[in-house]
Amino acid sequence: MQVDAVVQELSGLVGDKAKVVYDQKAGFLRVETECKNAADVAKKMKETGFDHCISVTAVDFPAEGRMSVVWHVSSYTNSKLRGMLAALTVNVERARPEVPSLVPVWESAVFHERETHEMFGVGFAGHPDLRQLLLPDEFKGKWPLRKDFKLSKKREDLFNKGGAEP
Repeated sequence: MQVDAVVQELSGLVGDKAKVVYDQKAGFLRVETECKNAADVAKKMKETGFDHCISVTAVDFPAEGRMSVVWHVSSYTNSKLRGMLAALTVNVERARPEVPSLVPVWESAVFHERETHEMFGVGFAGHPDLRQLLLPDEFKGKWPLRKDFKLSKKREDLFNKGGAEP
């Protein structure tokens, strides 16, 4: 399927709820929407054939007081979309980053949303299980992928020495 045809079809489905553009420089389709429309837009993307969530992440903009939450999706079942990547992006306030969980749309997002919650502090409303996934308990409430995160002196020394904690 031609990229222009996908952009046109998806734009028609989402209407004024999202902006759909092909980012030629990055080589993927970008779908930008507001938090309140994220679930509806995700459902339309799935109807178009984007049936699998590859990853979820956030981009931290501390100087602007915001974060962008990004779901990267592709298709396993629609051969015309094979090899095409789409990014659904939602901007949120950095002080209270919360978005709806898209696990009901893309079940494969379940662990990716947990990781983004743990690393950036993004809340995913309606997520079935936002327990710690990767980090030790001492990191609870601390988000190591935010740009203002600082390691404790003890941890910094461990990383500088390349050693493991005793």
